[in-house]
Amino acid sequence: MTDLKNNEHGPRKGIYLLPNLLTTAGLFSGFFAIVSSMNGRFEAAAVAIFIAMVFDGLDGRVARLTNTQSEFGAQYDSMSDLLAFGVAPALVAYNWALADLGKFGWLAAFIYVACAALRLARFNANLGVTDGRFFQGLASPAAAALVAGMVWNGATYEIDGDKFGYVVGLITIACGFLMVSNFRFNSFKNLNWRDRVSFLTILLVVVIFVVIAAKPAQMLFLIFLVYACSGPVTTFRSVRKLKLEHVVGDSDDADFLDEQKTNSEPTSTEQKKPE
Repeated sequence: MTDLKNNEHGPRKGIYLLPNLLTTAGLFSGFFAIVSSMNGRFEAAAVAIFIAMVFDGLDGRVARLTNTQSEFGAQYDSMSDLLAFGVAPALVAYNWALADLGKFGWLAAFIYVACAALRLARFNANLGVTDGRFFQGLASPAAAALVAGMVWNGATYEIDGDKFGYVVGLITIACGFLMVSNFRFNSFKNLNWRDRVSFLTILLVVVIFVVIAAKPAQMLFLIFLVYACSGPVTTFRSVRKLKLEHVVGDSDDADFLDEQKTNSEPTSTEQKKPE
């Protein structure tokens, strides 16, 4: 009887299948992108990275909806993200345009991988994050989408990546630095997907899907390029005087205007008391 009670009340062993299955699918997509780029199939490699983004967005939501979150799942997801959004985009860009550039080529790819690892580690540790509305630095899936979209467009228009190797290298490095920057990127976590919307909004969503489906490589690259540029713009608009802490380094002392406004506002108990 004692053993039976201990089994009932002890920690449950095993791994939740559904969310980790989706994480594995994202991991497979990232690995497939690497193999495809090694075989010269750069369009398939870029598409695989975007597919990995879809699985990465699903696994966490499915885990929350089914109440199957676990520490194992969180760590497994981070490792999958490092391969799918760190190693895979760097190697795809390297095989497409950087291989013939010598040290500059592989160093540019390594900088991206190292920055992706640092970005994921900082995100997991929640260092310097004070506002859930924003990401600190460009999220690794968005950076991977920018690099993959660049390669996808190059493959679509049959551009020889070797002729633009230094440009590709600089863009890859820039994406890496954006990930470890303190620029604030909208996380869209404050959107309420359960709210009612107008018919015009639904019609606009349909139009956006049609436009993306018509020109997926161009539109996805453009969308993530605009998003990557939005971080510096949002940051510059949120500070009174730009400091180094707003761009890179320890952001604990960064004085964003909207945070000051939030902190200065009285709480519900400090507001008008009934007379």
